[in-house]
Amino acid sequence: MLLTGAEIVVECLKEQGVDTVFGYPGGTILNVYDALYNHSEIRHILTSHEQGASHAADGYARSTGKVGVCMATSGPGATNLVTGIATAYMDSVPMVAITANVVLPWLGKDTFQEVDIAGVTMPITKHGYIVKNVKDLADTIRKAFNIAKSGRPGPVLVDITKDVTAAKCEYTPKEPAKITRLDKFTDEDINKVVKLIQGSKKPFIYVGGGAIASDAQKEVKEFAELVDAPVCDTLMGKGAFDGYDKRYTGMIGMHGTKASNLGVSDCDLLIALGARFSDRVVGNVKSFASKAKVIHFDIDAAEIDKNIKTKASVIGDLKSALKKVNKLLPKQDHSDWMKHIEELKEKYPLGYDHSKLTCPYIMEEIDRITKGDAIITTDVGQHQIWASQYYHYTKPRTFLSSGGLGTMGYGLGACIGAKVGNPKKLCINIAGDGCFRMNMNELATASRFDIPIIQVIINNHVLGMVRQWQTLFYEGRYSQTILNDKVDFCKVAEGLGCDAYKVIKKEEFAPALKNAIKNNRPCIIECVINEDDKVFPMVPGGSPLSDVFDEKDYEKGKA
Repeated sequence: MLLTGAEIVVECLKEQGVDTVFGYPGGTILNVYDALYNHSEIRHILTSHEQGASHAADGYARSTGKVGVCMATSGPGATNLVTGIATAYMDSVPMVAITANVVLPWLGKDTFQEVDIAGVTMPITKHGYIVKNVKDLADTIRKAFNIAKSGRPGPVLVDITKDVTAAKCEYTPKEPAKITRLDKFTDEDINKVVKLIQGSKKPFIYVGGGAIASDAQKEVKEFAELVDAPVCDTLMGKGAFDGYDKRYTGMIGMHGTKASNLGVSDCDLLIALGARFSDRVVGNVKSFASKAKVIHFDIDAAEIDKNIKTKASVIGDLKSALKKVNKLLPKQDHSDWMKHIEELKEKYPLGYDHSKLTCPYIMEEIDRITKGDAIITTDVGQHQIWASQYYHYTKPRTFLSSGGLGTMGYGLGACIGAKVGNPKKLCINIAGDGCFRMNMNELATASRFDIPIIQVIINNHVLGMVRQWQTLFYEGRYSQTILNDKVDFCKVAEGLGCDAYKVIKKEEFAPALKNAIKNNRPCIIECVINEDDKVFPMVPGGSPLSDVFDEKDYEKGKA
């Protein structure tokens, strides 16, 4: 078939099984949009801003396991994708971002709306391409999808000059290349892990986002039973291990539970499954799991010994690695250790003030009303942590949040992407008022396409997490964190074509959520909470996990 470059782009997307693209047109990418006009089999979601498109592609990818696709024109269109690309990169999300650029003769001459987007995104992509010849276009797009999905997933950029989208070339369809995750571990590596586990008396399992990327939840569950160990998770690992399981101790790290943080501080063997030992988990590097030998399972060899020194490592796909370990490992018995961890859980439960409307209460009500069967997306801040603490995640790909980059404004776009990818699932975004302001224009996207997402705004009229730090560490100097102005979120939502509910009292939330679910329309539920509600437990930045303190400690002046 003799096709234009723009038509080849569309055919390659169809080849790769792409059913949805999120984007925004402009001058240099017009040929691609013109080619897309005749292909209703690919749904295009026109977002309000390119950043919304990149976050929507991210949410689509995280919730479905497929590659998310976003498109933008050159210059500001392309640079508006950057935050979303970086978000996907930090959290290992498979995404292909397609941009167009000025024609080849004008490339590098400061042409109108020209930006070296491949150069800009080089540090935040797995790979980037500039296509200057139409003959290279099809294979480049195929490579981009393969790279995005293979190994440790991540975003790939394909920038195409406008003359390439207009030029014609012979196109031959191809089946997508089979994705193989090369395992670098050996039988010796597996045997060493088994031996270390058998020699342990107080093992602890720490689960990260790699367990979800690998679809290894079944193997993780079996492994935990064989090791007879407690299990904690990271923000990215939510849902990889059942939040109701008796072995589950909650999150680890800066806002991890006391049971997880104290347990890891006391264990003699820490087993990391697809996690990267981020600073938010580790705290003080020298004191982190200082009594323990560390085993690290990860698909990315660069992560091994990067932050924490290991005794043994297994480099490769977690699912296949655990299958091998599970076959060789005899059932262990650590009943005394498990009893000790259970006592920690009972002694230090999560808690909050039940007398008023709070975000923990809201999350528990969402959990109860949805019976835990929803996809929860979040923005970044106090509400993000409360959403991770007080909703029980029992399945993978049901908690979507910006963990590595901490992107305020991520959640609404991600929620739209998740709903488009999972039309039968209830999708709810939890955002603070500060985060919601950043990209609330995407409500117009939800209403335009009648995407029935539920946006819960936790409105404390401040930048809550920053205010919490200012209270604890800056002697209450609230510099530029008070948002108590005249913005009416309900009027904004209604003006953008969405339903709106305002909740001030506890008893008002459940009816509002039930109505929102029943009406099945894009909506917001604005919940007004106290400006000084705080997230606990907490470990001060750079401190040992054993320094974790909760609200009772804070009130007694022990923090």
